[in-house]
Amino acid sequence: MTTPASLLQQSAASAAGAQHYPAGALYVVATPIGNLADITLRAIHVLGLVDAVACEDTRHSAPLLRQLGIDGKALIAVHQHNERDAASGVLTRLARGERVAYVSDAGTPAISDPGAVLVAAVQAAGYRVLPIPGASSAVAALSVAGDAVVGPFTFIGFLPTRAGERAQALTTLASTPHAQVLFEAPHRIEALAAALAEACATRVMTVCRELTKQFETVASMSAADLPAWFAADANRGRGEFVLVVHALVAVSAEADRPAFDATLRTLLAALPLKQAVALTAELSGAPRNAVYERALALKNSASD
Repeated sequence: MTTPASLLQQSAASAAGAQHYPAGALYVVATPIGNLADITLRAIHVLGLVDAVACEDTRHSAPLLRQLGIDGKALIAVHQHNERDAASGVLTRLARGERVAYVSDAGTPAISDPGAVLVAAVQAAGYRVLPIPGASSAVAALSVAGDAVVGPFTFIGFLPTRAGERAQALTTLASTPHAQVLFEAPHRIEALAAALAEACATRVMTVCRELTKQFETVASMSAADLPAWFAADANRGRGEFVLVVHALVAVSAEADRPAFDATLRTLLAALPLKQAVALTAELSGAPRNAVYERALALKNSASD
């Protein structure tokens, strides 16, 4: 009898099976960050092909494999507390010519998740490591942030929990001109919002809550408005969070009108008029009244 899971395996093999998948190699496999449909066909094929799956949490990954119709795989726990010791077991399997996959609980391994130590150990032992790309909450958040500045970004992940280290990290964040990506847990998100409002009140932020899940929320505002936004609805503090700190844009209205207008349009699209004007004036050094007049002109021309 043909089942949906077997059909999925057949589709994955048809789409991805022609590529060579060497034995004695580690496959770093990205898994969905919330929506099962975001798994790639290549990931399904590789997870079905390998001899063992190393997991951040076997209790989390076993149900995922069952949903994909993949049963009977040896599962190896490789998490932040045992990664160095568990790497030796993976190396033993690779020495036997086995293929081993590594998956974290969600998203791309080794990005604020375990995996980097295992990868380094495998590479140091002379075995191949192959990426099987897919979902990444950091990249997903950047893609919907609407930060119009083309340039580098820094992935920060979770800020330090110790007060002194956290304060220093916030100071560095506020003075860094390019975009930055933060993670935060629900029980600390309001404290982080208050800290960001104090450290960089005029900086544009994009809050991404529960990305790819049923109650996904994406909202952009100035850091000063973050505490009030969370306080307005208790549900906004629930779930997992990715925050994008937008890049600073320093342009002069007189010296570079196209760049000035592009910045102002971007901020007007994301923020109320008053906040967009205030932030543009601070970034450009232009008089606030002049920025306000230009903002009205741009809004009027957009509505014509």
